Amino acid sequence: MTFLAEWGDRSQLATIVLAGINDVAGVCVGGVLGHSICTGAAVVAGALVARRISARTITAVGAIVFLAFAFASLALGPGDGQTEVKIQV
Repeated sequence: MTFLAEWGDRSQLATIVLAGINDVAGVCVGGVLGHSICTGAAVVAGALVARRISARTITAVGAIVFLAFAFASLALGPGDGQTEVKIQV
């Protein structure tokens, strides 16, 4: 499921472009190392947070934030508050 959700994200497209321009093996090793470091840091940070804050509190805060985003999206509507950025080439 995560694979499908992440299919075609910016980092994946950037990796494909880098592999096309540079050494494919080097890009693959760098991508795997970068992903491993980020995932490892997230696991360590999650373990540290879990020691200090209960799962129930994290769930409650997540629910409140989710509801806040839901109400904000209902109040603002699609496209409200977005600014258009034009890049000239």
